[in-house]
Amino acid sequence: MKVDWVTLGNFRSYDTLEWEPDPGVNLLLGANGAGKTNLLEAIAFLSTLRSFRSVPDTGLIGDGGAAAVIRAGVSSGDRERLIEVELSRGGPRRAQLEKSRLQKTADLLGVIRVVAFLPEDLDLVKRGPAYRRDLLDAVAVQLWAAAHHDQTELDRALRQRNAFLKSGLRDDTTLSVWDARLAQSGGRVMSRRARVIETLAPHLEMAYADIAGGAERAAIGYVASWGGDIAPEATAAEFTTSIMEALERSRRADYERRLTTVGPHRDEPVLLLDGSDTRTHGSQGEQRTMALAVRLAAHRAVADMTGEPPVLLLDDVFSELDADRSAALAKTLPPDTQTMITSARPEDVPVEGRVWRVGEGRVRPAGGDTVGR
Repeated sequence: MKVDWVTLGNFRSYDTLEWEPDPGVNLLLGANGAGKTNLLEAIAFLSTLRSFRSVPDTGLIGDGGAAAVIRAGVSSGDRERLIEVELSRGGPRRAQLEKSRLQKTADLLGVIRVVAFLPEDLDLVKRGPAYRRDLLDAVAVQLWAAAHHDQTELDRALRQRNAFLKSGLRDDTTLSVWDARLAQSGGRVMSRRARVIETLAPHLEMAYADIAGGAERAAIGYVASWGGDIAPEATAAEFTTSIMEALERSRRADYERRLTTVGPHRDEPVLLLDGSDTRTHGSQGEQRTMALAVRLAAHRAVADMTGEPPVLLLDDVFSELDADRSAALAKTLPPDTQTMITSARPEDVPVEGRVWRVGEGRVRPAGGDTVGR
């Protein structure tokens, strides 16, 4: 799976851009603020349909513009496809696949798969469980496009249930309706999270060992909001039953606190080293290595499950690693994968690839003609 070409119109710092990345390793070099991350963000957007910097669509539109456009030709096996997305300040985004208008932009999911590592990914380890829940849900979408719908339904049911609780009304019949909707979508979300954990676990252990080279064993766990681990073999229906029972037990507390105190939105995935929570017991180096290992594990898991490696985006990864871990990471990068690596310091990157210079809204081959304009 690869991006054959991409054009941008009024996207972030790019007024116009036409770029044809190499199918192998691409090294995007330029000063801080040159637009390297913006380019990766545009590519990742086509895969996830959201900014990896968690900004709304309007935040991706260049200053003073009414809309931004991302167009790309992508290949999967022998199949080439055209994706077009328009982001507007005054209305919903619009998407086309092969020149056919899509009723839902979510129908683009799976057309191009991307795994991205960002400097902020240290938050996966150091901050609260919401970051790790988002990780599991993002991998689930890469593996099963229907996961996006279930996650959206869960968010909607949770908002509606919380709105009812905040109203101050106490009506068990009405609350039971929201309980059922939350439990049904939540059961499907939890079932997929359990499958993602089962798929990620061996890859995470191996990826951490590859980078760190030590004896520590990396693992991922998951504690449901009502207590206890989750069984990877449990069905969505079984998770739905567990959520319904937990909601009924917490009903009095929910009325009093006017919010939903249990459910998939309160679950706690945890990243472990030798059985201890890396968030509280890991050193800075161990935490950074864990964050990298999680992303590499996700890439390997998606490649194994789909039979085709996703595009890999590494944004300023090597600058924060010592020489030994940089070299280990370079050796660990998956072969036969389109990879895009950004850096402000070329000497930090121990990887060979096609070199591009980024700056002033342009992407130029090193020593060659201008690619953007």
